[in-house]
Amino acid sequence: MENPLQSLGYKLLTSSLEAGSADQDNATKLSRRGFLLLAATLSSCAAANPLRPQASLGPVQPNAAPVKTPSNTAYRTPQIQGPVPRNPDMALRSDFSKSSGISFSRVMVSGNYIAMTFDDGPQPQNTPRLLDMLRARNIKATFYVIGKSVDLYPQVLRRTVAEGHEIGNHSNTHRLLSKLSDDEIRADLRLCESAIERAAGIKPPTMRPPYGGLLQRQREMVHAEFGYPIILWSVDPLDWKRPGASVVSSRILAGASAGGIVLSHDLHSQTVDAMPATLDTLLSRGYKFVTVSQLLAMKIDAPAAPATVPLPANS
Repeated sequence: MENPLQSLGYKLLTSSLEAGSADQDNATKLSRRGFLLLAATLSSCAAANPLRPQASLGPVQPNAAPVKTPSNTAYRTPQIQGPVPRNPDMALRSDFSKSSGISFSRVMVSGNYIAMTFDDGPQPQNTPRLLDMLRARNIKATFYVIGKSVDLYPQVLRRTVAEGHEIGNHSNTHRLLSKLSDDEIRADLRLCESAIERAAGIKPPTMRPPYGGLLQRQREMVHAEFGYPIILWSVDPLDWKRPGASVVSSRILAGASAGGIVLSHDLHSQTVDAMPATLDTLLSRGYKFVTVSQLLAMKIDAPAAPATVPLPANS
């Protein structure tokens, strides 16, 4: 059935155009009115169409298994215009002493060394992008991975290890460990450790508790039974809030210092987007990137005393 308002709009428009041969000025006015009325009429008709109910998608399954998304093997990091700064080649030890400490948020070192760490991966799109950026700059980082994600994307973890990066235990389920019993903590860390060993044949040397949540008593237990130093951080850009790549970069640059451990998440695309500018600026400032184990292995107990220049003897 034809909408009467729509019919009226077309009639007014037609009469306006026909009137143009007799009175050009009035035709212009009527034509505009006709067009305005016609536009309002048609938009009203479009808005008035009845909504069709959507087909039911069925009940939500709260415990459904995560969907395994294949990695994007066709992705290539866009070519960077011009050369990028490069981290120097360094033959550094990573066999730190187990007695060097239980937990660390930074490490006292004699040099401009810093460790970049990335949590909550592997992620099938963002982690490969980040690996491309790190490889272009000869930077080795430390990835604190979740066991369940390792099981979903073992090929991403294998590439990470093959390119010389360090892997750390970030638990199997990313629960707040301080709220768990000792047996639950043991089981969760072992599951993550097993997932890493299945995927890449290595054992992680350090661990980072999700949210940094681990009581001192629990830290001592984990260190004694697993041999893991508990690694926290000295710089937190709060990138999990997704403030934008430029904000993530500026926060890391503002907090960076020698011996620092930078927290970030390759789970988030904004964080990966922030890395080229962040890494290039830190390299231009003279920082050298190392893994967490390398940072621990170069730990010193006190800062080196400044060199003194003897004064000339009075003649």
